[in-house]
Amino acid sequence: MDGPTHGKLIRDPLWNTIHLDSTAARIVDTAEFQRLRYIRQLGLAHLVYPGATHTRFDHALGVYHLTVTALRTLRERGASPPEAWEGEELVPYAALLHDIGHYAFSHALEELEGDVPADHEELSRRFFASPALRDALAPLGLGASERIYEIIRGESRIALRGLVSGSLDLDKMEYLRRDARFCGVPYGEVDVDRLLQGLVLLPDPETGAWEVGVHEKAVSALESLLFAKYQMFRNVYWHHGVRAATALYKRIVEEAVRGGLLDPEELVGPTDEELLYEISRRALEDDSEVAERLSGRWMPALRHRRLPKRAVELTAADLRGRRIEDWAGGESPWKRAIEDELARDLALEPGEVIIDFPSKRAMFQLDVLVERKDGSVQRLGSEGLPGLVDLPRVARELYTTARVLRVFTLERRKLDPERLLERISRPVEES
Repeated sequence: MDGPTHGKLIRDPLWNTIHLDSTAARIVDTAEFQRLRYIRQLGLAHLVYPGATHTRFDHALGVYHLTVTALRTLRERGASPPEAWEGEELVPYAALLHDIGHYAFSHALEELEGDVPADHEELSRRFFASPALRDALAPLGLGASERIYEIIRGESRIALRGLVSGSLDLDKMEYLRRDARFCGVPYGEVDVDRLLQGLVLLPDPETGAWEVGVHEKAVSALESLLFAKYQMFRNVYWHHGVRAATALYKRIVEEAVRGGLLDPEELVGPTDEELLYEISRRALEDDSEVAERLSGRWMPALRHRRLPKRAVELTAADLRGRRIEDWAGGESPWKRAIEDELARDLALEPGEVIIDFPSKRAMFQLDVLVERKDGSVQRLGSEGLPGLVDLPRVARELYTTARVLRVFTLERRKLDPERLLERISRPVEES
């Protein structure tokens, strides 16, 4: 029987049936969690992959399901001392709530750095302060919301935190499978069952502290996770059309904030369509130059899928021997000045040239304990492990290959690559 007392059963296209216990059901029924139904998981990727309209709501339920499954598997395996299970009762709800703080269109606005209040994990604290969510978490005891927040932020000391935040967190396994399914691409296949079966609770050989690790026999499944992530970043998340749409959306929000149409704090809470509607409304009611650009050119371009065009596209091979300045991968006044200088040279309006060099340094981060076949425990970190594929080196090379430097223009233009590189890079000596 379904209901707030008995929990709920939810049919899911990926994991079939998801069982929510009574606490999870109460969390899901809060307005704060229901908001995630209207935050697209992949931001603006649906403008390229029409099926990518799945949401943070779907994904959060899936992560909860995988976390409950992983905990059950670890329990059945046994052989872990009581201290390794401290905080176990909070972990499924940390998994369920790990994305509660997302901005509209998911990760895109976090790339604006100083123009937004914080990243989505830090913003979770604000949502935990809501009376409805506090009431839903009340059965877990005093301080539960703060402890769950620490798990989400990766600041908790409990051994099972790695199921929610870390190299083996179940968030990655879930979103890769779900995103591939709804984009209709074959790249996100991860051997989830093998990874779950390979999870073990292990003592750190240096400190003795317990944490989630993996048995050596499941390292091949860890490799599948690594390569699936690479393929999805290269073909979906950093697809040129997805990045063009994301770049335009970021520029719209950036200009709305800097032009005084939006306060940065107003970015916290709105859903995808709420935020776009509010920017459109305020731009139409304002007579500033920024408002005119937003209402007359940029918002219609996004709504009607008239995406920015590639004036330059340079791969890792094209960039060999050059070091792109760190500021080119983020947002800064210096970068904006160069973009607007290029815009003047190309007879475009300010803001209509965008340098895009996406970065996600933790994308292939590996820091995980491995139980070797002889029973010893070793850490797979930046130096790799003898006898295993050099995953850290492979991860670094995959990251470099996945990144592409592009310059987008709101009207079709051509830009000399050498001229661009002179402004945003410097030569490096090949070793």
